[in-house]
Amino acid sequence: MATFKHISSKNADYGAAEQYLTFEHDEFTMRPTLDETGRLVPREDYRLATLNCGGEDFAVACMRSNLRYGKNQKREDVKSHHYIISFDPRDGTDNGLTVDRAQELGERFCKAHFPGHQAIVCTHPDGHNHSGNIHVHIVINSLRIEEVPLLPYMDRPADTKAGCKHRCTDAAMEYFKAEVMEMCHWENLYQIDLLHGSKNRVTEREYWAQRKGQAKLDRQAAAQAAALPAGEQPPKPTKFETDKEKLRQIIRAALSSATSYDEFSALLLRQGVTVKESRGRLSYLTPERTKPITARKLGDGFDRTAVLALLEQNAHRAAEKAAAIPEYTRTIRERLQQGKTAKTAPKQGAIQRMVDREAKRAEGKGVGYDRWAAVHNLKQMAATVAAYEQYGFTSPEQLDAAITAAYADLHDSTAELKTLEAALQDKKELQGYVLRYAKTKDVRDGLKAQKSDKARAAYRQKHESDFIIADAAARYFREHGIKKLPTYKSLQAEIEQLTADKNARYNDYREKKERVRELQTVKGNIDQMMRGAPSQQKRHEHDR
Repeated sequence: MATFKHISSKNADYGAAEQYLTFEHDEFTMRPTLDETGRLVPREDYRLATLNCGGEDFAVACMRSNLRYGKNQKREDVKSHHYIISFDPRDGTDNGLTVDRAQELGERFCKAHFPGHQAIVCTHPDGHNHSGNIHVHIVINSLRIEEVPLLPYMDRPADTKAGCKHRCTDAAMEYFKAEVMEMCHWENLYQIDLLHGSKNRVTEREYWAQRKGQAKLDRQAAAQAAALPAGEQPPKPTKFETDKEKLRQIIRAALSSATSYDEFSALLLRQGVTVKESRGRLSYLTPERTKPITARKLGDGFDRTAVLALLEQNAHRAAEKAAAIPEYTRTIRERLQQGKTAKTAPKQGAIQRMVDREAKRAEGKGVGYDRWAAVHNLKQMAATVAAYEQYGFTSPEQLDAAITAAYADLHDSTAELKTLEAALQDKKELQGYVLRYAKTKDVRDGLKAQKSDKARAAYRQKHESDFIIADAAARYFREHGIKKLPTYKSLQAEIEQLTADKNARYNDYREKKERVRELQTVKGNIDQMMRGAPSQQKRHEHDR
């Protein structure tokens, strides 16, 4: 299950990022680990590469670019963005993922989604918890040094221009997560749905609070065990729970028996927890806090929709006097899935490409991998034949024709999406000029009030910057034939409508892209099955 995380940094020392990636650090304090002589301890295994640095060190190249464009000079400026792609620990044994392969995927992801940025890509074979999860660090300079094409997550002209900075918006994170899921789908790696949250939403702060608290309890237990007399059994280890985790357990306990919202509130109040509803959203206030914790920060099973759905089911269960009590987490998940729109992420049960076992054996893959590949190929052969019959194909020519038609549909969808994006960009640009022109109205009216040429010249010189903005806006209106200026609100309504249309078209684009991928996979698998048919026939004849 690949995960994706983002961290922004205001640290002007770009060398600190490379130092963290190449030398050992304490997982709690994040300080470098030193040996007996006081020197830094290098990491045992990692892969490192730099992009767009022109042969220079990453830190030197970033500082040189910042001076060139005059950016990232203030203390409050975001100097760099740190993205982390963590793969499932099982990918190494089940899917043949190696550190070199993960590094290649990370470099490809960086080139595709952060073009024009100086970057450092580093892959580690293990994480803090020593679970064996291979993960890739991508650190980019927030400043863009090259002009780049407009990518789907960009919504401003400055997002493509050299000398401007990278913005990690909510839309960008959604796009990156979808791309990580699609990358894992193509590479036959384990994945989870990164777009629709999780049962327990554990933040970075809560994760480290749990780790530090557990480490403290373990130290105390070790000290108590050392102080015990010989032969006496030490106490059982205690599991540390954060305040949010305790709150989750209290809410689950109340939801397991409550049949109405009033009963649910009363059960929580007995535990000192107050549930509040504001604008259709629930929040929970514990006795030791002054600010409530929103349901969104706890997980998907604690918001208003999930709570009311479970309370409704509990009421039906009590009325019907059913003996079996449905499992809580499964009920919530089913209720939530009913209200969700169609997924834009790759399908979990989609047909996957067959493995060329001979090529993998030539690469040095072991017997275990070959056995897995044999079972995998049998499953994909069955799925391919089923898909072939489901589509109603009777010949390879029909499959080729379907692929050609799917490509044409995808091309049309892409063209429509680009047209909408261009229209949206034009509307946003016009809105910006209208807003800037409106802000100069008082200054322009002041010029009309001047009585002489000398007074008007002095007035224009005094408000030169405002007149430069107004003249640029007026020039834009003339060049585009705009005689009557639209209102800011009308433009905002058009932008929102175009954004909704673009999102709908983007979902259609992803569906057509998935169809092309599936048909290509079917064709590739059938071609591989046909290539393997003669060898299988000879083997059967030999067996007879």
